[in-house]
Amino acid sequence: MKRIFLLITAIMLLCLTVHAQDVYTQQMQTALAKLDNAKTVKDYQLLAGIFSRMADAQKDKWLPYYYAAFCNAKIGWLKQNDDPDNIEPFASKAADEIKKAGTLIDTAKQKKELSELYCIHMMLNQARVFINPQTYGRQYGPAAFNYLQLAKQADPDNPRMLYLLGWQKFATPKMWGGDKALAKQLLTNAKQKLAGEPSQGLDPHWGKMEVEEILGQLK
Repeated sequence: MKRIFLLITAIMLLCLTVHAQDVYTQQMQTALAKLDNAKTVKDYQLLAGIFSRMADAQKDKWLPYYYAAFCNAKIGWLKQNDDPDNIEPFASKAADEIKKAGTLIDTAKQKKELSELYCIHMMLNQARVFINPQTYGRQYGPAAFNYLQLAKQADPDNPRMLYLLGWQKFATPKMWGGDKALAKQLLTNAKQKLAGEPSQGLDPHWGKMEVEEILGQLK
């Protein structure tokens, strides 16, 4: 009788675990479908809140923290021209969230995931440069550059890393190392690799829209 009770208890626990996993997957897929079409600061603010709440509910999962950080870093990039004075709160949130994501992966074994995290570190540091390039360029510019190099070392084929390298070469003046031809080469490579990624699933697959935007300016 005791064995039967233990077996039933184990089956119930397994069912609850599977159900919880299914709910998490469904919630993530719904949020990512919205992320794939996000364009405005408002879009990313809404999604940052959604992913942040999911992260609070799923404290053992790195992806909700990652996506919350990405959304907040992206807001910083979108604000660079119209509202740079209000970038810092979002960069700070992104820094906290990506740090939490980093505690949930095995950095020695999960190199692809590590590369994705480094890309967000690059973005949030670059966002801080956007606040005032003359004031913050020397403080955060090298950090953005170094994190991008770390992303490349961790996974040389990461298309988001290639996009950010391409953006860096595109946005940097020629006298400081900018190179439009190299930017186009890097972005074209990123585009090809992005095309080979699954558009569904929970793993990072953003970048297509950003790559196409810059390539359109390099024609």
